[in-house]
Amino acid sequence: MTPRHQRALGRRKFLVALGGAAVAAPAVAAIAPHALAGTTGQTKAAAGALPLTIVNNSGSFGNTSVHVYIVGNQDGRQVRVTPDGTLAPIALSDNGADGFTDYAISLAGSGETRLSLPQMSGRIYVSLGQKLKFKAVTDGNGNAALQYPAGWVSSDPSFAVLHDCAEFTYNSSGMFCNTTMVDMFSVPLSIRLTGAKDQTTGTVRAGGRAAAFAAVRQVEEFSKLVVGDTRVIAPGHGLDAGLFAKDYFAPYIDEVWSTYTGKDLKITTNAGTFTGRVRGERLTFDGPAQVSFGKPSTRDVLFCDGALAAPNDGRTGPVAAVLGAGFNRSTLLSPAAQPVTDAASFYRTAITNHYAKAMHAATEDGRAYGFAFDDVADFASYIQDTAPTGIRLTLTPF
Repeated sequence: MTPRHQRALGRRKFLVALGGAAVAAPAVAAIAPHALAGTTGQTKAAAGALPLTIVNNSGSFGNTSVHVYIVGNQDGRQVRVTPDGTLAPIALSDNGADGFTDYAISLAGSGETRLSLPQMSGRIYVSLGQKLKFKAVTDGNGNAALQYPAGWVSSDPSFAVLHDCAEFTYNSSGMFCNTTMVDMFSVPLSIRLTGAKDQTTGTVRAGGRAAAFAAVRQVEEFSKLVVGDTRVIAPGHGLDAGLFAKDYFAPYIDEVWSTYTGKDLKITTNAGTFTGRVRGERLTFDGPAQVSFGKPSTRDVLFCDGALAAPNDGRTGPVAAVLGAGFNRSTLLSPAAQPVTDAASFYRTAITNHYAKAMHAATEDGRAYGFAFDDVADFASYIQDTAPTGIRLTLTPF
């Protein structure tokens, strides 16, 4: 399978498509100008709806305590899926007396719950014990938009609710999906995708949730990211919340810049091999195209953004993705040929993304989405199928 950072669909573009960009405040989905703003009628589900099965094997919550939400975009229109599998546009009138929508889909009284997933890009949220507080609001263009929960913001109305999500894009090209820990980790989830192949990803090993919480808590600089037994917040969001040092990666970044002032760094992508050195404080690469990067901050590294922003251009984007992965995995200093594909070489230095390290250690196959470009060299909990026949989301044991 071709690494996703070398394909057209990168996770950052994936997130923009579904409207849930990782930001340090409740996220409002981006809507195209032709969105169904103010419309209350339902839109017909796209042809080729995919069978979706929800399985509650949490062992800690009964089916009646599990609530499912399927929200996102279809053709630029912001929508949600109703219990009968149709799409409904987001509308301000959906807010109830408490000021929030109730888009929850209940599970069957027992056993598996079978639903129908129309073609769209979105997230499947699950909440346990309490319902999530999604809010329909007006965006900057005057259209109705949906404000997503932000489990990393203490003032968020859903902060106390145990919840998590999986991400997907389902269209005429197939199903592209992943479990994600990019923003936080709370509920162990796995995805099984059937079709041309039978694939499973995201399964947390026995005791893996508790082990991940403990591993993050044991590293002093990361310990404040653990919110009781509710969730672990990703360090980028922790930084924005004042829970993580803004200069944590600075010594490693300085060492990378110093190292490649005197020798070449080679990065290979589908476009070819790029050869770079630090020149005038910028890491500049020659090769299939000239691309250049300013010295990143710790926040840039954690979000794979800012100085490491990765446009979907097939040139700068893939190089930025490899750099972002190398910083988070602390593999950029050796070897000088990237990306490193041996997982045994990841997270070996004191300054590294210990959060992502813990997430990978928690899963059965070692794959996780611990940061935005964890898909570099195929280490993300991501699967795809161009001829899908069904998708199964399982809440696995705590």
